[in-house]
Amino acid sequence: MKIILASPRGFCAGVNMAIDTLDLAIKTFGVPVYVYHEIVHNKYVVEQFRAKGAVFVEDLEEVPPGETLLYSAHGVSPEVRRVASQRGLKAIDATCPLVIKVHLEAKRYANNGYTILLIGHEGHDEVIGTMGEAPEAIHLVESPEDVDRLEISTDKLAYLTQTTLSVDDANRIIKRLKERFPHIVGPPKEDICYATQNRQEAVRLLSQEADVVLVLGSQNSSNSQRLAELGGESTRRTYLIDGPNDIDLAWLKPDDTVLVTAGASAPEAVVEQCLDMLREKYGATVEARSIREEEVFFPLPREFRQMSAGRS
Repeated sequence: MKIILASPRGFCAGVNMAIDTLDLAIKTFGVPVYVYHEIVHNKYVVEQFRAKGAVFVEDLEEVPPGETLLYSAHGVSPEVRRVASQRGLKAIDATCPLVIKVHLEAKRYANNGYTILLIGHEGHDEVIGTMGEAPEAIHLVESPEDVDRLEISTDKLAYLTQTTLSVDDANRIIKRLKERFPHIVGPPKEDICYATQNRQEAVRLLSQEADVVLVLGSQNSSNSQRLAELGGESTRRTYLIDGPNDIDLAWLKPDDTVLVTAGASAPEAVVEQCLDMLREKYGATVEARSIREEEVFFPLPREFRQMSAGRS
């Protein structure tokens, strides 16, 4: 068996920042540290933090007044911030800067009188947070067919996208929006994040050489789901797994070439566990293949930067 190990893969700069922030919050403030939603959409990461004393909540009523609350990488709505302030919670914002960019664009367009068409997946934490910036002005579209069903009377239209979408899917919807609404405007720089695009490009290129694609990531991870969909489009046998325990040996043949990659919220430790299992079961050899270097870094949230400055 030959393994092609895709790069870039795994943690992006936003996930690294969010995880480092939660680690630092636990060390600084002690436990429990409450987190609104999962810190990132990955079962392994969430379980590790639960073991350290993080408490993940879906409702701020679950957080006792005055406690420390961390906003996840996916961002939150202004209403969540208002309720947190009202309850006297010590909020730390670990929202990915690329998600913050979309929030700012939503506010700017809404303040300038635009109706906003947000391309994304209903119910995703990021979409909920973005729509909360201007709920009266934003409509969600999930497909070109949704675009066809829109009944909009104004020409003052703008579109935005969730950061973790399939690049191809987003472009299909944007194309249809521009056909139906020629005057629609979009952000000066596309919203889909660099890490999402790079990981999708790696799968698109490298899957052509593989018989099987294994994507490390959780089922509720949008960017991991997109990687699995891309592998499937290449007609390769493609599986989205949390870790080695999810691998069914019936999926594999001893002489397969297996592409291994990981979504932006999947830790490298789990990738290594899967590689070790394939080496043990099949004597697999691993060839690392990089299609692009990533050197993006996001600083810690302001609260911790201020604390660090105060100590220096």
